[in-house]
Amino acid sequence: MGKIYCIIGKSSSGKDSIYKMLLEDKQLSLAKIIPYTTRPVREGERDGVEYYFCSEERLAELERAGRIIELRAYDTVCGVWKYFTVNDRQIRQGEQDCLMITTLAAYRKLDAYFGDGRVVPVYVEVEDGERLQRALNRERSEKLPNYEELCRRFLADAKDFSEEELKAAGITQRFVNHKLIETVQNIKDFMLK
Repeated sequence: MGKIYCIIGKSSSGKDSIYKMLLEDKQLSLAKIIPYTTRPVREGERDGVEYYFCSEERLAELERAGRIIELRAYDTVCGVWKYFTVNDRQIRQGEQDCLMITTLAAYRKLDAYFGDGRVVPVYVEVEDGERLQRALNRERSEKLPNYEELCRRFLADAKDFSEEELKAAGITQRFVNHKLIETVQNIKDFMLK
């Protein structure tokens, strides 16, 4: 049975960059799992690339069909946004390993759903001051920056990724993302063990 590697980390820790580089690595040959969300599309995002963007009605259909593996709702400054994983064609029961970006809470639900050590956490860390600067730089590049939401996410991360939560999730391996290329190589070595 193939493994599902979950890249997990606080906002602006480099998860997207790491994800893209690992997917491009031919030696790893990873299939991607794209999560779903009801939040609006950000500038530069495309449906089916970063997320599958869907309506509340579509989410309700998937729930009625019993296809939701895990679901999280966040009360943002722009309203409630939902993120979720669907049991769909992306999750293969075969031998190919898969890669996705998710949260600590979602990782725990996926691990409970699939069991047998199939879901593997890849926890990425960056010093908080550096993360805040990265988040600020990214937000400034948006057509309509939303600094209030940036602050909400940053503060929520302190609770969501507390040492207690990491311990409860069984996170023991950490990848410090100080230098992206080195971090990706360290993660690749971990996956190839």
